[in-house]
Amino acid sequence: MDRDGRVARGAGDACDRPRGRASFRAVRRRHARAGRRGRVTGAALAFDSVACLRGGRLLFEGLNFGLGPGDAALVIGPNGVGKSSLLRLAAGLLAPAAGTIRREGRLSLADENSALDRHVTLARAIGFWVGLDGGEVCDVARGLAAMDLLHLSEVPVRMLSTGQRKRATLARVIAGNAPLWLLDEPANGLDTASLERLEAAMVAHRQSGGIVLAASHQPLGLIGAQTLALTAA
Repeated sequence: MDRDGRVARGAGDACDRPRGRASFRAVRRRHARAGRRGRVTGAALAFDSVACLRGGRLLFEGLNFGLGPGDAALVIGPNGVGKSSLLRLAAGLLAPAAGTIRREGRLSLADENSALDRHVTLARAIGFWVGLDGGEVCDVARGLAAMDLLHLSEVPVRMLSTGQRKRATLARVIAGNAPLWLLDEPANGLDTASLERLEAAMVAHRQSGGIVLAASHQPLGLIGAQTLALTAA
Protein backbone atom coordinates (compact mmCIF):
# COMPACT_ATOMS: atom_id res chain seq x y z
CA MET A 1 0.00 0.00 0.00
CA ASP A 2 1.42 3.39 -0.92
CA ARG A 3 1.08 6.65 1.02
CA ASP A 4 -2.32 7.28 -0.55
CA GLY A 5 -3.71 3.98 0.74
CA ARG A 6 -3.57 2.14 -2.60
CA VAL A 7 -2.74 -1.54 -2.78
CA ALA A 8 0.24 -1.62 -5.10
CA ARG A 9 0.65 -4.16 -7.89
CA GLY A 10 2.27 -7.27 -6.46
CA ALA A 11 1.34 -6.27 -2.91
CA GLY A 12 0.29 -9.81 -2.11
CA ASP A 13 3.96 -10.85 -2.08
CA ALA A 14 5.09 -8.07 0.26
CA CYS A 15 5.22 -10.25 3.38
CA ASP A 16 7.62 -12.62 1.69
CA ARG A 17 10.19 -9.98 0.79
CA PRO A 18 13.46 -9.86 2.73
CA ARG A 19 13.64 -7.35 5.57
CA GLY A 20 16.42 -5.81 7.58
CA ARG A 21 17.23 -7.25 10.99
CA ALA A 22 15.84 -4.31 12.98
CA SER A 23 12.51 -4.45 11.19
CA PHE A 24 12.17 -8.18 11.80
CA ARG A 25 12.88 -7.79 15.49
CA ALA A 26 10.33 -5.00 15.83
CA VAL A 27 7.62 -7.08 14.17
CA ARG A 28 8.52 -10.12 16.26
CA ARG A 29 8.27 -8.17 19.50
CA ARG A 30 4.85 -6.75 18.60
CA HIS A 31 3.31 -10.04 17.53
CA ALA A 32 5.06 -12.93 19.25
CA ARG A 33 2.37 -13.39 21.89
CA ALA A 34 -0.53 -12.78 19.52
CA GLY A 35 0.73 -15.31 16.95
CA ARG A 36 0.14 -12.90 14.09
CA ARG A 37 2.22 -14.84 11.60
CA GLY A 38 2.06 -18.61 11.10
CA ARG A 39 0.16 -20.83 13.48
CA VAL A 40 -1.93 -19.09 16.13
CA THR A 41 -0.99 -20.03 19.69
CA GLY A 42 -2.78 -19.44 22.98
CA ALA A 43 -6.18 -18.52 21.54
CA ALA A 44 -9.02 -19.36 23.90
CA LEU A 45 -12.57 -18.36 24.78
CA ALA A 46 -14.60 -19.78 27.67
CA PHE A 47 -17.99 -18.98 29.20
CA ASP A 48 -18.61 -20.22 32.74
CA SER A 49 -22.24 -20.05 33.94
CA VAL A 50 -22.79 -16.82 32.00
CA ALA A 51 -26.09 -14.96 32.13
CA CYS A 52 -27.14 -12.10 29.87
CA LEU A 53 -29.57 -9.38 30.90
CA ARG A 54 -30.66 -6.69 28.42
CA GLY A 55 -33.13 -3.94 29.25
CA GLY A 56 -34.16 -5.76 32.40
CA ARG A 57 -34.96 -8.94 30.44
CA LEU A 58 -33.08 -12.19 31.00
CA LEU A 59 -32.01 -13.55 27.63
CA PHE A 60 -30.11 -16.61 28.82
CA GLU A 61 -28.35 -17.96 31.89
CA GLY A 62 -26.04 -20.78 32.92
CA LEU A 63 -24.24 -20.77 29.56
CA ASN A 64 -21.07 -22.89 29.54
CA PHE A 65 -18.71 -23.61 26.67
CA GLY A 66 -15.02 -23.50 25.88
CA LEU A 67 -13.09 -23.03 22.65
CA GLY A 68 -9.40 -23.61 22.02
CA PRO A 69 -7.11 -23.42 18.96
CA GLY A 70 -8.87 -24.72 15.85
CA ASP A 71 -12.29 -24.86 17.50
CA ALA A 72 -15.55 -23.33 16.33
CA ALA A 73 -19.04 -22.84 17.71
CA LEU A 74 -22.27 -21.95 15.94
CA VAL A 75 -24.91 -20.01 17.89
CA ILE A 76 -28.45 -20.75 16.72
CA GLY A 77 -31.94 -19.83 17.83
CA PRO A 78 -34.90 -17.63 16.92
CA ASN A 79 -34.70 -13.85 16.79
CA GLY A 80 -34.53 -12.09 20.12
CA VAL A 81 -33.00 -14.89 22.19
CA GLY A 82 -29.60 -13.20 22.53
CA LYS A 83 -27.38 -14.50 19.72
CA SER A 84 -25.90 -11.07 18.97
CA SER A 85 -25.67 -10.29 22.67
CA LEU A 86 -23.66 -13.48 23.19
CA LEU A 87 -21.13 -12.31 20.61
CA ARG A 88 -20.95 -8.87 22.21
CA LEU A 89 -20.31 -10.54 25.56
CA ALA A 90 -17.51 -12.53 23.94
CA ALA A 91 -16.06 -9.32 22.52
CA GLY A 92 -16.13 -7.58 25.90
CA LEU A 93 -18.65 -4.99 24.71
CA LEU A 94 -21.19 -6.19 27.27
CA ALA A 95 -20.67 -7.36 30.83
CA PRO A 96 -22.30 -10.62 31.94
CA ALA A 97 -25.08 -10.39 34.51
CA ALA A 98 -23.58 -13.49 36.13
CA GLY A 99 -20.71 -15.87 35.51
CA THR A 100 -17.27 -15.29 34.03
CA ILE A 101 -15.81 -15.01 30.53
CA ARG A 102 -12.18 -15.82 29.77
CA ARG A 103 -10.59 -14.85 26.50
CA GLU A 104 -7.01 -15.10 25.28
CA GLY A 105 -5.68 -13.55 22.10
CA ARG A 106 -6.82 -10.63 19.99
CA LEU A 107 -10.32 -10.71 18.57
CA SER A 108 -12.16 -9.27 15.60
CA LEU A 109 -15.93 -8.75 15.44
CA ALA A 110 -17.99 -8.64 12.25
CA ASP A 111 -21.59 -7.54 12.73
CA GLU A 112 -24.04 -5.17 11.06
CA ASN A 113 -21.56 -2.31 11.53
CA SER A 114 -18.79 -2.61 8.93
CA ALA A 115 -16.46 -0.37 11.02
CA LEU A 116 -15.03 0.98 7.76
CA ASP A 117 -14.60 4.68 6.99
CA ARG A 118 -17.17 5.44 4.26
CA HIS A 119 -15.21 8.40 2.92
CA VAL A 120 -11.97 6.65 1.93
CA THR A 121 -11.12 3.85 -0.45
CA LEU A 122 -11.75 0.27 0.60
CA ALA A 123 -8.02 -0.49 0.74
CA ARG A 124 -7.34 2.49 2.97
CA ALA A 125 -10.31 1.70 5.25
CA ILE A 126 -9.12 -1.86 5.83
CA GLY A 127 -5.52 -0.69 6.00
CA PHE A 128 -6.40 1.54 8.95
CA TRP A 129 -7.34 -1.49 11.07
CA VAL A 130 -4.46 -3.60 9.80
CA GLY A 131 -2.06 -0.79 10.67
CA LEU A 132 -3.37 -0.57 14.23
CA ASP A 133 -2.42 -4.22 14.69
CA GLY A 134 1.01 -3.76 13.15
CA GLY A 135 0.06 -5.55 9.94
CA GLU A 136 1.53 -5.17 6.49
CA VAL A 137 0.53 -4.38 2.92
CA CYS A 138 0.08 -8.04 2.07
CA ASP A 139 -2.44 -8.45 4.89
CA VAL A 140 -4.76 -5.91 3.27
CA ALA A 141 -4.35 -7.53 -0.15
CA ARG A 142 -4.87 -10.99 1.32
CA GLY A 143 -8.12 -9.99 3.01
CA LEU A 144 -9.43 -8.33 -0.14
CA ALA A 145 -8.46 -11.29 -2.30
CA ALA A 146 -10.11 -13.76 0.08
CA MET A 147 -13.48 -12.09 -0.50
CA ASP A 148 -12.85 -11.26 -4.19
CA LEU A 149 -12.57 -7.50 -3.61
CA LEU A 150 -9.13 -6.65 -4.99
CA HIS A 151 -10.69 -5.06 -8.07
CA LEU A 152 -12.63 -2.70 -5.78
CA SER A 153 -9.68 -1.66 -3.62
CA GLU A 154 -9.71 1.92 -4.98
CA VAL A 155 -13.48 2.39 -4.70
CA PRO A 156 -14.73 4.55 -1.80
CA VAL A 157 -16.54 2.46 0.80
CA ARG A 158 -19.68 4.59 0.42
CA MET A 159 -19.96 3.46 -3.22
CA LEU A 160 -20.07 -0.24 -2.40
CA SER A 161 -23.30 -2.20 -2.65
CA THR A 162 -24.81 -3.86 0.40
CA GLY A 163 -23.35 -7.23 -0.55
CA GLN A 164 -19.93 -5.72 -1.26
CA ARG A 165 -19.92 -3.96 2.11
CA LYS A 166 -20.70 -7.28 3.78
CA ARG A 167 -17.75 -8.89 2.01
CA ALA A 168 -15.60 -5.90 2.95
CA THR A 169 -16.47 -6.39 6.62
CA LEU A 170 -15.35 -10.00 6.38
CA ALA A 171 -12.21 -8.97 4.49
CA ARG A 172 -11.38 -6.65 7.42
CA VAL A 173 -11.58 -9.59 9.81
CA ILE A 174 -9.44 -11.80 7.58
CA ALA A 175 -6.81 -9.11 7.05
CA GLY A 176 -6.57 -8.37 10.77
CA ASN A 177 -5.00 -11.73 11.70
CA ALA A 178 -6.82 -11.84 15.04
CA PRO A 179 -6.89 -15.36 16.55
CA LEU A 180 -10.54 -15.07 17.61
CA TRP A 181 -13.20 -14.34 15.00
CA LEU A 182 -16.66 -13.29 16.19
CA LEU A 183 -19.09 -13.36 13.26
CA ASP A 184 -22.69 -12.17 13.59
CA GLU A 185 -24.85 -13.44 10.70
CA PRO A 186 -21.85 -13.50 8.34
CA ALA A 187 -23.79 -15.19 5.52
CA ASN A 188 -26.39 -12.42 5.24
CA GLY A 189 -26.12 -10.66 1.91
CA LEU A 190 -23.65 -13.16 0.43
CA ASP A 191 -24.20 -15.02 -2.81
CA THR A 192 -23.18 -18.65 -3.19
CA ALA A 193 -19.66 -17.86 -4.41
CA SER A 194 -19.02 -15.40 -1.57
CA LEU A 195 -20.32 -17.87 1.00
CA GLU A 196 -17.90 -20.46 -0.32
CA ARG A 197 -15.08 -17.94 0.04
CA LEU A 198 -16.09 -17.25 3.63
CA GLU A 199 -16.20 -20.95 4.41
CA ALA A 200 -12.73 -21.44 2.89
CA ALA A 201 -11.40 -18.55 4.98
CA MET A 202 -12.86 -20.06 8.17
CA VAL A 203 -11.32 -23.44 7.38
CA ALA A 204 -7.90 -21.84 6.83
CA HIS A 205 -8.23 -19.81 10.02
CA ARG A 206 -9.05 -22.88 12.10
CA GLN A 207 -6.27 -24.90 10.49
CA SER A 208 -3.82 -22.22 11.61
CA GLY A 209 -5.07 -22.50 15.20
CA GLY A 210 -7.67 -19.73 15.14
CA ILE A 211 -11.13 -19.81 16.70
CA VAL A 212 -14.49 -19.02 15.08
CA LEU A 213 -17.62 -18.14 17.06
CA ALA A 214 -20.50 -17.41 14.70
CA ALA A 215 -24.20 -16.67 15.07
CA SER A 216 -26.22 -17.54 12.01
CA HIS A 217 -29.63 -18.56 10.73
CA GLN A 218 -27.91 -20.23 7.78
CA PRO A 219 -25.54 -23.21 7.54
CA LEU A 220 -21.91 -22.08 7.50
CA GLY A 221 -19.96 -25.24 6.79
CA LEU A 222 -18.27 -25.18 10.21
CA ILE A 223 -17.38 -28.86 10.33
CA GLY A 224 -17.02 -30.21 13.84
CA ALA A 225 -18.31 -27.01 15.44
CA GLN A 226 -20.10 -26.96 18.76
CA THR A 227 -23.75 -25.93 18.53
CA LEU A 228 -24.98 -23.40 21.07
CA ALA A 229 -28.76 -23.47 20.82
CA LEU A 230 -30.40 -20.51 22.58
CA THR A 231 -34.07 -20.60 23.49
CA ALA A 232 -36.40 -18.02 24.96
CA ALA A 233 -35.76 -17.69 28.71
